[in-house]
Amino acid sequence: MAKPNYSFEKRQREIAKKKEKDQKDARKREAREAAKQAAGSGDAATDDTGTDTPSTAD
Repeated sequence: MAKPNYSFEKRQREIAKKKEKDQKDARKREAREAAKQAAGSGDAATDDTGTDTPSTAD
């Protein structure tokens, strides 16, 4: 009878856990980017420096 290869099983669990973590991070990143774009598109009063003060031309 063959003995179980615990190292292989452990590595497979680690790979599965890493894959799930990467997928979760990707979902979070997409949600952050979507929220950032939604917030950025509604803020037309800002100039290209990111400040709310209008630029004055002398």
